[in-house]
Amino acid sequence: MIETGHGWRPGLIGWIVNEHIRYYGREWQFSRHFEATIAAGVGAFFQRYDDVRDRVIWAENDGELVASLVVEGSDPQLEAGMSHLRWFIISDAARGAGLGRRMMDQAMAFIDEADYAQCYLTTFSGLHAARHLYESYGFELTQEGEDTTWGIPILEQRFDWRRT
Repeated sequence: MIETGHGWRPGLIGWIVNEHIRYYGREWQFSRHFEATIAAGVGAFFQRYDDVRDRVIWAENDGELVASLVVEGSDPQLEAGMSHLRWFIISDAARGAGLGRRMMDQAMAFIDEADYAQCYLTTFSGLHAARHLYESYGFELTQEGEDTTWGIPILEQRFDWRRT
């Protein structure tokens, strides 16, 4: 049975980086630049992690991690009242069972509890199931443009959510 939890746990940082490069390397041919960027970002986040302003949600099956999702509010670059949804990934074995929705429910509950007025995420065109999930929670596409950061051209997208 898949259970969810939150906060740091041993192995979580490495799992997030590994699962991202496994999926995006295989499905989108992202390279070492992607892996290094994810590793640097995840590492920097956990160095400044703040239990009040940040929430790390993870899921496990029989003690093995199968998903992660981060709501970050501690980034000093963020405006007051803003949060950033990041590093949302579900392993191949755990996809399709409603886990993404369960985790988004928890993320949105934390955004409400922390009283964030806005949240944004970045993704790219082609991740249709993820886009559908984000839009079902009120995230709206606000920007898109071609990007080659990950070694191949993609249509990067920004989605924003605002408290109504």
